[in-house]
Amino acid sequence: MEQFLNYNINPVVAGLNKISSEFTKNDIIKFVIDNEIRIINFRYIAADGRLKTLNFPVTSYKYLDTILSYGERVDGSSLFPYIEAGSSDLYIIPRFSTAYLDPFSSIPTLGLLCSYFNKDGLPLESSPENTLRKAARSFHDKTGLCFEAMGELEFYIVGEDSGKFPIDNQRGYHESSPYTKFEQFRCEAVNCIARSGGQIKYAHSEVGNFTLDGKVYEQNEIEFLVSPVEQAADQLVMAKWIIRNLAYKYGIDVTFAPKITTGKAGSGLHFHTRLVKDGKSVMIKNGKLSEEAKHAIAGYMKCASSLTAFGNTNPMSYFRLVPHQEAPTSICWGDRNRSVLVRVPLGWTGKNDMVSIANPLETKTMEASDKQTVEMRSPDGSADIYQMLAGLTVAARTGFEMEDALGVAGKTYVDVNIHSHENENKLKSLEQLPSSCMESAKELDAKRHLYEKDGVFNKTLIDGVIDHLKSYNDENTREQAEKNPQLLSELVKKYYHCG
Repeated sequence: MEQFLNYNINPVVAGLNKISSEFTKNDIIKFVIDNEIRIINFRYIAADGRLKTLNFPVTSYKYLDTILSYGERVDGSSLFPYIEAGSSDLYIIPRFSTAYLDPFSSIPTLGLLCSYFNKDGLPLESSPENTLRKAARSFHDKTGLCFEAMGELEFYIVGEDSGKFPIDNQRGYHESSPYTKFEQFRCEAVNCIARSGGQIKYAHSEVGNFTLDGKVYEQNEIEFLVSPVEQAADQLVMAKWIIRNLAYKYGIDVTFAPKITTGKAGSGLHFHTRLVKDGKSVMIKNGKLSEEAKHAIAGYMKCASSLTAFGNTNPMSYFRLVPHQEAPTSICWGDRNRSVLVRVPLGWTGKNDMVSIANPLETKTMEASDKQTVEMRSPDGSADIYQMLAGLTVAARTGFEMEDALGVAGKTYVDVNIHSHENENKLKSLEQLPSSCMESAKELDAKRHLYEKDGVFNKTLIDGVIDHLKSYNDENTREQAEKNPQLLSELVKKYYHCG
């Protein structure tokens, strides 16, 4: 632990010599005083998926103690469409464990993520972070396990095309500079995210790349380490905020939109999940996927069509979910298979010690069974991150509540590309993901009882999600855009900065 604290990239952790989960109000005050912090920023997620900000100048010890002790009021009706103006006052209360040094402020500034509370001083039932908290608690109460997750955040960086060292179309995967043009940007982004508390696994350029009207569009990905599900959500919303601010600083553009042109790779927000008991993964047993993991997968299969209501939230999402684009369409799962909805990636479960084979001087490596995850591949950058992860947690819980879970897992398993000739009959037997926001709304309405169980998703929240999706009236949008390229251009522009 001492080594972790001494060599920690997060200056708040290093400065306080404490892991973030143990931060107290007095710790925050000490850090503010020791580092001459002049601004405190409260940040909190709204219905549009973006962080909102309230700035507090640190004018005195008393005022600092007051804002950290009591939080502040905000207008909920301006943040969430389902909150009426007549009773819209909400409290925002800082979560001390989320404290970070603002990497963009010229004035020494400390930021904290906040939770919403109602007039009675209780967590707001419909707030994003509380919905996720309730989902995690419900899962643990039902299964005795903890639900963990991490995101693969894909996005396009857009800048001036120099014409030098071009990459072949759709061949940008893991490319190095000078062929990839934004490696320095990516490295600075992961550094800022890590210093702000993000647990990053790695970052790289992705498949997608093209040039248009003198601009180069380069797809990138930042993948996180698996964390408790609530922390995973916080890290992702912070990462998107940091990436956008850094792009603004660089004078370039970024987009997390699921699709920005036809025939090119779309951007997903895949979520890897893991089940843990007493701090140890239960995903593998005797070198194979465990029954617990298969129960969760069965739940994902059952809830897949309704999960798009949280993970694919605008009409452009459904231009990505089409066959033969490395995006899922059929509700199925498989090992190491990128044509399926739920993929079981390589998990270091082999018997051979690869490190000692590659490095003869090494004789023993670490236990790797905790590295196995299960990946949900349908969500994209339009996702409401807290709601999507809450929905995924509910889906996993549902799998443990299904009497025929292992049977469902067996019936929906495919061992090769689902679009291959040998799977022609299998494909016909599988349910398909929705093809529009309207269809997703209908699927959520049909399965809303699963999400509302145990009071996880508030009824008003579900109604709001359904109404919002229906408002797009997009049942035939894909077909219309095929006939009218101008419509597609308008949709891309409209949803370019989603999420």
